[in-house]
Amino acid sequence: MFMFEKAVVGSRRYWIWISCLLAVILMGVVPYFRQLTYGLGITGMSRDVIWGLYIAQFTFLVGVVVGTGLAGLEMAENLVNRGLKVTILEMLPQIAPVLDPEMSERVCRHLESHRVVVHVRERVSGFEGDAEGVCQVRTESGTAFPAALVFLGMGVQPDTTLAQRAGLEIGATGGIRVDGPLRTSDSRIWAVGDAVQVDDVVTGLQCVVPLAGLASRQGRVAADSICGRGSKFRGTQATAVCGFFGMTIAVTGATQKTLRQAGITNYDVVYLHPDSHATYYPGARPIHLKLIFSTPQGRILGAQAVGEDGVEKRIDVIAMAIQKQATVFDLEECELCYAPQYGAARDPVNLAGMVAANVLRGDVKLASWPQLGETPALILDVREPHEYAADHIEGAVNMPLTQLRKRLSELPREREIWTSCGMGERSYYASRILVQNGFTVRNLSGGYLTYWGWNP
Repeated sequence: MFMFEKAVVGSRRYWIWISCLLAVILMGVVPYFRQLTYGLGITGMSRDVIWGLYIAQFTFLVGVVVGTGLAGLEMAENLVNRGLKVTILEMLPQIAPVLDPEMSERVCRHLESHRVVVHVRERVSGFEGDAEGVCQVRTESGTAFPAALVFLGMGVQPDTTLAQRAGLEIGATGGIRVDGPLRTSDSRIWAVGDAVQVDDVVTGLQCVVPLAGLASRQGRVAADSICGRGSKFRGTQATAVCGFFGMTIAVTGATQKTLRQAGITNYDVVYLHPDSHATYYPGARPIHLKLIFSTPQGRILGAQAVGEDGVEKRIDVIAMAIQKQATVFDLEECELCYAPQYGAARDPVNLAGMVAANVLRGDVKLASWPQLGETPALILDVREPHEYAADHIEGAVNMPLTQLRKRLSELPREREIWTSCGMGERSYYASRILVQNGFTVRNLSGGYLTYWGWNP
C-alpha cells in the first residue's frame, strides 16, 4: 500500500492514470470506487489522499453544485476551499429549503460573500461534455453553466425495491409503511432508517426524513420490539443542523411551508436577533431566530436559526421543548447555563419565549411582513436619525423613540401605525407608548433585520 501511495503522489504518470480511472468511475456509481479502493487495500487516509489529488486537478476551474440541501451547502464550502470557483443551481425560488424563504436569504448572501455564485429557479435539464469529461450544465431556462466538475445534491428517495419484492406496503410518501414499534405490513418484518415513512409529530403528516439520529433511535426501538418490549417510535420533528463558511443554520419542528401544507393556520411568528452571549464579552455574534407557536395556546411548533455562534445549542433546547409539547411560557422560565462567554442573563431562548408571550398576553399586536407592501398603515421607524439615514423600510417615517412622547400630536389617530426599529425592541416600546395613548398599533417583529430577509 505504501508503494502504491508513493507512486500516486510522486509520479505524474501514475497520477494521470488514477485520475482518469476515477473520472470513469464517477460517471458510473461512486460506491463502486469505494469497493475498488478497499479491494486495493487503500483505506482511511490513503483513500482521502487519492480523492484529494483527484479534486486538486480542478483547481481554478468551475465546480457546479446542483441542489442546496445540507449536503450541497457543505460541498460548496469544500470546493471553494479546494480552490474551485463554485456555482450553485437551485430549482426552487430559494436556497436552503429546510428554512423558510426570509431566513434563507441570509444564507444566500453569506455564500455570495465567499464568492459562490447562486442561481435560483434553475432546473437542470442536462449535461454536455466530451471525452475529457463534463463541460457545461444546461437548465430549462436555456442557460448553459460551464463546469469542470458537477456535484448532484438534489435529495434522496427511499430505495424500497427489496420491500416491494417482499410484498410490503409502501406509503404515500414512497417510504415503507411502519407502525409505532416499526413493524411493516408483514408482522414478521421490521424496517428502520431512511426508507421508512414516519409521523411528523407537529403537523401529523406522514414523511420520510433521512437523518442518522432518527435511524439510530429507530434501530433501538425495533430491537426492543423484536425482543418483546413495548417500545414505540414517537415520530420525528426533523431537527437538523448544517455549517459552512463559518455560518450555522439549524431548524426543528415545522416551518411555515410545512404548516401551510398541513392546513394549519392558527399560529403566529416572532423574529428576534439576540447576541450569542453577553455583548461586553469579546466574540459575541448575532443569532437570527424565528419562533413559530400556536395561538392562543402558545405551544411551540417550530424554530429556525441562522448565525455564526451558539445557533445549534439554542435550537437543541427548543427541540426538547417541542418534544415535551412545551409552550412559549415555558421558554420564558427556561433555566439555562449562564456565564458571559456562553450566554446572557436572558438567553436567546428566554427572549424568544418572552417576545412570543407578549403577543399572547395582548401586550403587542403583530404586523404581517408579507403584507407590508400592500398595507395602508403608517410605517413608523423609531430609530435614531443616523440609523434611519443609513437604510430603512421604503416609505417609513422616522420619529425616534427618544422623541416619541413629545411628538404624539404629529401622528394620525384615524390610521393604523406599524412600528419598526433595528431589531424589534425599541419598536415594541414605541407600540406600548402609542397604545396607551389611544393609537391603533401593530409591531413589525424583528425590525429592519427581519425586513432585510423579506426584501433582499
